[in-house]
Amino acid sequence: MKVAEPPELTELQGLIEDGRSWFDIRELCEVQCGQRRFPVHSFTLGNPSLDVPAVGFFGGVHGLERIGAEVVLAYMRSLLMRLPWDTVLREQLKGVRLVFMPMVNPGGLWLGTRANPNGVDLMRNSPVEAVEPVPFMLGGHRIGPGLPWYRGPRGEPMQPEGAALCALVEKELLSRRFSLALDCHSGFGAQDRIWFPYAYTVQPIRHLPEMHALRIIFDQSHAHHRYVFEPQSRQYLTHGDLWDYLYMRATEDHERIFMPLTLEMGSWLWIKKNPRQIFSRSGIFNPLIEHRQQRVMRRHIALLDFFTRAASSHEHWLPDAAGRERHRAQALASWYSEVVKKK
Repeated sequence: MKVAEPPELTELQGLIEDGRSWFDIRELCEVQCGQRRFPVHSFTLGNPSLDVPAVGFFGGVHGLERIGAEVVLAYMRSLLMRLPWDTVLREQLKGVRLVFMPMVNPGGLWLGTRANPNGVDLMRNSPVEAVEPVPFMLGGHRIGPGLPWYRGPRGEPMQPEGAALCALVEKELLSRRFSLALDCHSGFGAQDRIWFPYAYTVQPIRHLPEMHALRIIFDQSHAHHRYVFEPQSRQYLTHGDLWDYLYMRATEDHERIFMPLTLEMGSWLWIKKNPRQIFSRSGIFNPLIEHRQQRVMRRHIALLDFFTRAASSHEHWLPDAAGRERHRAQALASWYSEVVKKK
């Protein structure tokens, strides 16, 4: 019996065919999945000069969380449809570089698994080791690929999909003085959350003032939003987080500002409204009813557009020296009060 092609892979191929005259499309690696081989693609758009800021959008790191890839693909499709007529967008792209990796783990999506075809969780696969206790299993383990959250064999290189993501980030984002990244996931809690590093420690990042300033302009420009903006460490710690690894690489240059974020869409709300979804592996992580899918797209595509604008205009909201101290104090009080008390 012929297996139906997942619609996300069909849309990805459609963007490759329709977007060749606008996007720079590259094949970063290829992964084997049974009898199928899947290329992993990147798409770039806008000014390639290293003098302009960049923002990267990533989806499909976990194959089961199809909605993350769908949000990135939908934003790319929206941009592609606007480019022929939207002069404001064309002008904006003169001052920013947009980077997309919408399907990081196509093999996992094909198989309907969180992990890649080797059974490795890409978001537990970097060489970062947590310095504080992590939840059993959830925080990453090396027991074996038959269990979720498997980190991969100790001492081996990163999986090809994760290595390709890191290489793309280093080339397109870390080569600039300022960059943002948004990685789209689902499955945690009943609220949509925007997480920033760290996942390996409860200690705050160096660019905590900049993160707080970003949250403030988001609150001010989206007064009725329902996102929870916070460090991932407020929820749980893990080994091997790719964004921790890349952020630590970025901070080797003290003048570089790299702000990696994770959108964690709260899928428990979809289950609450449609309890039958809990009996579907896909339904635990994705909205299965059409009007909820449409609502998710409307909300999160606007979020991606905000981050594009924030990257383009970063010089107008990044705090100066005095502002950094004020933002740091406010951020510590808001996000790290327990850590400060322990000190």
